[in-house]
Amino acid sequence: MAHLPLSAAGTAVEPPLAGSPAPAPTAVLDARFFGHPRGLSTLFFTEMWERFSYYGMRALLILFMTAPVAAGGLGFDTAKAGPIYALYVSSVYLLALPGGWVADRVLGLRPAVMVGGAIIMVGHICLALPSLSTFYLGLVLIAVGTGLLKSNVSVLVGKLYAPDDVRRDAGYSVYYMGINTGGFLAPLITGWLGQSDSFKKILVSMDMNPESSWHWGFGAAAVGMFCGLVQYSLGGKYLSEDGRRPVRPADPVAAARVSRQTRLIGLGALSLIALTAVLVATGTITLDPEAISRGFKWVLLGVTSGFFAWLLFIAKWSPEERRRLVVVAILFVAATVFWMAYEQAGSTLNLFAERSTDNVVLGRSFPASWYQSVPSLFVIVFAAVFGALWLRLGARNPSSAAKFTLGLAFLGVAFAIMIGASSIAATGVRVSPWWLVGSYLLQVWGELCLSPVGLSAMSSLAPRRIAGLVMGVWFLALSVGSYLAGMAASVYETMPLPTLFTLVTATALVAGVVMALLIRPIGRMLREG
Repeated sequence: MAHLPLSAAGTAVEPPLAGSPAPAPTAVLDARFFGHPRGLSTLFFTEMWERFSYYGMRALLILFMTAPVAAGGLGFDTAKAGPIYALYVSSVYLLALPGGWVADRVLGLRPAVMVGGAIIMVGHICLALPSLSTFYLGLVLIAVGTGLLKSNVSVLVGKLYAPDDVRRDAGYSVYYMGINTGGFLAPLITGWLGQSDSFKKILVSMDMNPESSWHWGFGAAAVGMFCGLVQYSLGGKYLSEDGRRPVRPADPVAAARVSRQTRLIGLGALSLIALTAVLVATGTITLDPEAISRGFKWVLLGVTSGFFAWLLFIAKWSPEERRRLVVVAILFVAATVFWMAYEQAGSTLNLFAERSTDNVVLGRSFPASWYQSVPSLFVIVFAAVFGALWLRLGARNPSSAAKFTLGLAFLGVAFAIMIGASSIAATGVRVSPWWLVGSYLLQVWGELCLSPVGLSAMSSLAPRRIAGLVMGVWFLALSVGSYLAGMAASVYETMPLPTLFTLVTATALVAGVVMALLIRPIGRMLREG
């Protein structure tokens, strides 16, 4: 599901990335979509279909890679599939950062969303083709397209409202429901197409290969993104004109400098891509996705350590600013631990659903990928409940650090449940679906505690002159955590599952205890911010 902060009113808000311009007020109050601007319907359905394509594909991804070739899969073991999955999901979040820059400097917000969506659709079409090379190409395209679209579409939501419009929080809440509606529906549809015996029988009746069902599931994700593009194109007239063109400084000298910098960066990026293409085409280098993924950890380590080394030890700050930036680093580590576990929904927990769970309810079997709909369903059910709870607590509302602690605690208990489930499965018995459902319930409760306050805390702690840069730390935590979640799947077949889930549980609970010890000092920092 999507990882979005909540506003003070408890509704979901996904702020713009670094460098995005401030929302422009609307000249005339527009209330044609259930009391909200008509453009909200455009963005609601655009993001719903984009998330449909993303989560529909993710529900099948690691299962397809590890399925036997005779069953239409790629026949990878988890030691190979895990790193590829890790590289993909991590890149989706990491590329959101340059995606925001491209929209601001090169394309403009609205064109960036259209271009990103088109790239995503082509990527899903590549996955629908039965070829290993198109499979890898599809993953690259989807990651690039998602980085371009996801980092900018939510900014357009903010541009529908004036800064002081009281409908803003509720508007983001409606938008959030679109995200989770797509996340709920997609695995049900792509999972049925990709894995169900009933659809395979339909293919047989049409004299088609039943083992091609995986590609029908990926094709459905492409159709979903196509629907999103159609919706976005038809409804574009209802969006803010402010996002049509790149942001340019008003001062001509500054504008010229920005233009030169943009051209240089763009030329450098294109040159690197062209050089890589030539080296691959001539056989000078060989692209091994598994090796690239394992090497990608050094990219993440370099980006993370370099950024925090500059932030904490090189840049000049006042003593107060430096203390608050130390807290930013602490929250980054806590968030990374959380996403490391939470994002295993698509990796280790998806494999557990396929291999160790009795996927039968009321006498009818169902695809393992259907479990991927459960978190989004729980978010739809409980997001408003948690928002109302925080409001009702009033002055007793837990601090941001306390909510981080609660989130990690819920997460630890969720994976403790999986220790029990995997211990039973280790005896050769398929466990009840309710083990996974219960674990997902607690994970979502944890996310609704931690994720909403993450960006808010980053914003309140960051020195004003690097506020946007520090906001990007949240996406970096998602990227690193998602990479670790994918890599956890690489040891699925070599490490006893109770041991794996015990390590995840212990990591989450230890992080929760550390956060509990830091509640008071972090609370002081937030109040000072």
